[in-house]
Amino acid sequence: MAAALWSRTRNKQRASDEALIRALYEEHGRALLAYAQRLTGDHAAAEDVVQETLIRAWKHPDVLVNGKGSVRGWLLTVARNIVTDRHRAKASRPTEVAESVTTTPVEEDHAEAVVNSMLVMEALDRLSPDHQDVLREIYFQGRSVNEAAETLGIPPGTVKSRSHYALKALRDMYRDKPRTAKLVALKEVAV
Repeated sequence: MAAALWSRTRNKQRASDEALIRALYEEHGRALLAYAQRLTGDHAAAEDVVQETLIRAWKHPDVLVNGKGSVRGWLLTVARNIVTDRHRAKASRPTEVAESVTTTPVEEDHAEAVVNSMLVMEALDRLSPDHQDVLREIYFQGRSVNEAAETLGIPPGTVKSRSHYALKALRDMYRDKPRTAKLVALKEVAV
């Protein structure tokens, strides 16, 4: 019985609240929207302000019926405060910069790339000097086999075989490492 009474009372309260908000909107909605639009300069933002104003009126119905001051004055003050709060919140955030072709993307954390390059350098140090020289010329200097042969003063066939055996030695070094570390390290060497 008490639950049914509470439910009926609550339903009456909801209906009363809805009627109050409807009446407020019908009487003051156009003036409130025009005022909010003048403050914001944007129709959609003004509609949001009106909605937020009516929500605050719904949360504080006692202010509307206490007889102190005009209801429209209270609603306009609330709308102005909402616009001011939004403006302050927007001003406190850093300005947003639109992405463009000329804007460089923000770089991700480069710690993993540093660790990978350290692994590659460590692995290269384990190779013989002849193998190191060939890999440096081909992969780090970006030279062709013939250019590397000319720079190192050895035949092109020797450059090919040394690079083959150097890469094989690197693969063998990383055979016991986790798969991802091997792939990343070998990829770094190959680039």
